Amino acid sequence: MPIPIIETCRKRKRKPKVYSSLRFGEDGVPINRNGSFRDQIRVFLRDCADVEDYNVRGMPVWCTLLGHETTSSVVPLYTVEEDVARSSEPYCDQCRCTGWSNHLVSKRKYHFIIPTDSEWNMPLEDDVFDLQIHLLHGVIHGNGCGHLISINGMEGGSKYMCGREIVDIWDRICNSLGARMITVEDFSKKRSLDLRLLYGVAYGHSWFGRWGYKFCRGSYGVTKDDYENAIELLGSLELDQIDVDFSEHQQTKDIKQVIRHYREMSEGHLRTFRDLLRFMLIIKSHASPQKLLPATPPLLTDSPHPKRSNRLLLKKSDIAHNEKSPKYRNYRTVAANLGSRWPVRRLEFAAEVIVESLKEMKAMNPNGMTRQDVRDSARLHIGDTGLLDYVLKSMHNVVIGNVLVRRYVDPITRILHYTIQELGDAMKAIEPKKEEAVVLAEITPLRIFTPLKPGADVYGDLLLLYTNVLLNYPESEQVRSATQAILDSKFFIKEWSIWDNNETVLQYVCRINPSLLDFRSEQATELPPGELVTVPIQATVFDLKRAIEETFRDTYCILENFVVSEIEEIKEGMGLTESCSALTVRGHGIDLESNLKCQGGCDTWMVKCVCRARDDDGERMISCDVCEVWQHTRCCEIDDSDTLPPLFVCSNCCEEFAEQQRKLLQPKYEFPSSDNMFLIESADDFYGDQQRCLDLIFPEENYLL
Repeated sequence: MPIPIIETCRKRKRKPKVYSSLRFGEDGVPINRNGSFRDQIRVFLRDCADVEDYNVRGMPVWCTLLGHETTSSVVPLYTVEEDVARSSEPYCDQCRCTGWSNHLVSKRKYHFIIPTDSEWNMPLEDDVFDLQIHLLHGVIHGNGCGHLISINGMEGGSKYMCGREIVDIWDRICNSLGARMITVEDFSKKRSLDLRLLYGVAYGHSWFGRWGYKFCRGSYGVTKDDYENAIELLGSLELDQIDVDFSEHQQTKDIKQVIRHYREMSEGHLRTFRDLLRFMLIIKSHASPQKLLPATPPLLTDSPHPKRSNRLLLKKSDIAHNEKSPKYRNYRTVAANLGSRWPVRRLEFAAEVIVESLKEMKAMNPNGMTRQDVRDSARLHIGDTGLLDYVLKSMHNVVIGNVLVRRYVDPITRILHYTIQELGDAMKAIEPKKEEAVVLAEITPLRIFTPLKPGADVYGDLLLLYTNVLLNYPESEQVRSATQAILDSKFFIKEWSIWDNNETVLQYVCRINPSLLDFRSEQATELPPGELVTVPIQATVFDLKRAIEETFRDTYCILENFVVSEIEEIKEGMGLTESCSALTVRGHGIDLESNLKCQGGCDTWMVKCVCRARDDDGERMISCDVCEVWQHTRCCEIDDSDTLPPLFVCSNCCEEFAEQQRKLLQPKYEFPSSDNMFLIESADDFYGDQQRCLDLIFPEENYLL
């Protein structure tokens, strides 16, 4: 089945345009950068995209075809224009979590989507904005500010495009369309390694830093200085000191061997942990797979425990050559016949996430993972534990991609384990028909591999250092705090300067005086960005005012009737100022009563956490039932796995109540009931018995602490 737009063009009897994915977005390919985003996007959709004959939730869809030369494939890039006033979700969660709660709500926002490989030949569905499996999903508001929402390359299941290629395309799209600011919430991983931590320590920036993304905002009150200091502290750890600090660690031998191996390879030029990680990443990116393998195959042992019998951890029927070979089924067939409440596509995605988790641990533990470990690892990507349990139950002797998944019960611990085996190229083409199973003659019995020598598997060496030095440094709260600060720094931003290469026009960045917008002081974390306004070089002040009005009316919901009365930087009788100047305007016609005012929404709430956070940062929070102030659950010592208590009183309210009682009931107060004897002499009394403290404040409530 062809890509829908190709079939549409065939019906319209015209040939579709196909642009090179390597050059798409460069200057002049397909359009020249000239003006603001709101103008550029219209030119792009008019000249470089074909409208589809269907819509998504009533929103028009355009498609641009990109030719991927390496794989000789055609990649669809969809653009969906969302009318915010008619949208079921007019506010932007990404804006709120990034610190842009006070950005005005734009009338339109544009979604740029490259679906996952298997959906290139299918039209977009109504849930397209909610899926996290797209190769690319970015959104840009009408004012040129936007967000990179998801990237899924080879690690995410793509067979054709790697993450670097996809971000390259996105970066060129933003540049050619005149984007102003783009943020990304960095969850990039290489198997189980968080790249914002690994690359931060090695290179001083996140994985997205190679495209110019810099620190934007940290969660849990982490500031830019905290982030930079943490990177410097971890990167400057002396390798000799690491040797000393890990001398009593259970993996001290492995860690010292890895450090010694790469130091010798670099001829002694590695001094700090940053030097070591950077050198290992360079080796990993340049070394061929053949050079990373040991000269001889690793030894095989029949059991993970030396005192166990030499019996393999498989059923006899799985390894006996004289009996019938076991049958292995493609998981797509298994999922299609389960008759579950989840769609087959969702089951397959969960299975692929589980396989990736098994791949990540294979380097560290070739014996596989326990069921609980697999579930915990996959839960980082899929929150639906019921789905994970359902999929794990059906995963035995199944083929997913080019990987065979099997399970076995440890004969000593009686714990269920999952293990994988990568199949040869001949096995990749197996697509069993419905209700059929296939026999894979090349499946080898499950064997337990001994660890490889340092240097044989660079990723395994990186994982060893990452897990122990960065995540579990012995007896160093300073190192652990620095690691946590980097992991809590997820939001990064790239900003573009004004493109001023047209000598026939003047450009100004115009902003409404903030006093006219009636912002709440407690949420004024960042003022809205100015708008790029373009006028002819011979324009007058009157012309500039009209251009500003047209721009604001076309861009923002609450400024549909805005009239400019004054430009503060241009006094009466003066001419226009220099191009690219920042201007502040005053006027009337602002609809301050509209619900579509700011991206933070119209609800009134306050964040004031002990970690210094003063705005929503996307992390889990809970509000006090007394003062209604929001705080992080982590800062209140509530685990993410715990359910929120029906009633919660913050420490400040407990402290204030204790202080009031101390003043009123000096030197102490004894409740009259003998069954409820409770002495209040300090705030510590409340913390020592919080349940009874809450009984005093809310005597009529039924709750659990």
